[in-house]
Amino acid sequence: MQVIAMAVGALLVLATLLDAFEVVLLPRPVFRRVQLNRYFFRCTWHAWSRLAHLWPAGRWREDFIGVYGPLSMVVLFALWAGSLVVGFGCMQWALQGLSGSGRIDSLTSQIIVSGDAFFTLGYGDVVPHHTLSRLLIVMEAGTGFGFIALNIGYLPVLYQHFTRRDLQLIEFSARAGSPPTAAALLGWHVHSHPDALDRWLRDWELWASELVESHAVYPNLAFYRSQHEGHSWLGALAVVLDVCSLMIGGADDAQRHQATATFAALRRMLDEVCESLRVKPAPQVSARGMNAETMRVLAATMRRTLPHWRDDEGALHAVRVLRATYEPRLEGLAAYLMLPVPDWIDPAVTPERFSRDAVVRQLTKGRMDDAA
Repeated sequence: MQVIAMAVGALLVLATLLDAFEVVLLPRPVFRRVQLNRYFFRCTWHAWSRLAHLWPAGRWREDFIGVYGPLSMVVLFALWAGSLVVGFGCMQWALQGLSGSGRIDSLTSQIIVSGDAFFTLGYGDVVPHHTLSRLLIVMEAGTGFGFIALNIGYLPVLYQHFTRRDLQLIEFSARAGSPPTAAALLGWHVHSHPDALDRWLRDWELWASELVESHAVYPNLAFYRSQHEGHSWLGALAVVLDVCSLMIGGADDAQRHQATATFAALRRMLDEVCESLRVKPAPQVSARGMNAETMRVLAATMRRTLPHWRDDEGALHAVRVLRATYEPRLEGLAAYLMLPVPDWIDPAVTPERFSRDAVVRQLTKGRMDDAA
């Protein structure tokens, strides 16, 4: 019995330390089939999302889902600590019988001694007499001290990546509206210099490159909701992909160069997040409001933004082909994370409302009203 307890305790400690090392310290994604944290997030998110479906879509559901990301990390840290305490306790209990010291305390008391050593409380109610047991206590105390220190240092790194991801969404919402659409984003760039749109897409290429690194190493970041209502990193990703597909399909070679680079970076980011979370592409995708009327509005806006953009059958076919490369993964991830995917155009709001000229007119009218 002591041999089994020793094997179980050692396996529990090693598996927990390996899992914590891969999550906290290892700066690269891990694709091993068996991972404790992967099973943890899969099971807890399944239960949490099922509970979230009890609320109708709206503020209450979003607030409930928004708790999951930070709470899951607290629970994961607690499970790691509990697993280490139980594992070391089993090893201590097994060493009593294997050492032949005569006195064998209960497994419960040894787990309590293990918790005392792990959190360095220093009660000293039960003192091990065997040399191996004392060495194991020293090892556990050092493990516990280092484990707590690493977890404390891990949280600022996690929130730094979260802040860098959401900081650009504020600027994006000002241009693409809330909820964001490709039509509103293109309308904002009407009458701008074509290079302005390229520079803006360059910033999103860098944003996507940073998220490839952060969300591949820390896939739990995908569960963190934006701190601002109506903002969504997945929604922004969808809109920029839509705009890039339009530019690649109908623009000339010089104008589609930056759009192609941004499209590739966003596609890779989408693939990395889906692979990290083991999310399968959606078997069927929705049109997301794409029809003949939507394409007519988008084509008119694109011609005003990029005068040489064409909307012939070849360009429209290219847009459909590009959409097919990201729509299944996009909608599969959106359904898994319960994040809405924006339409190409909001039928209730005309794109002209979000253009630069429209904003200037609104500001001018507001100043005239204040003066009156």
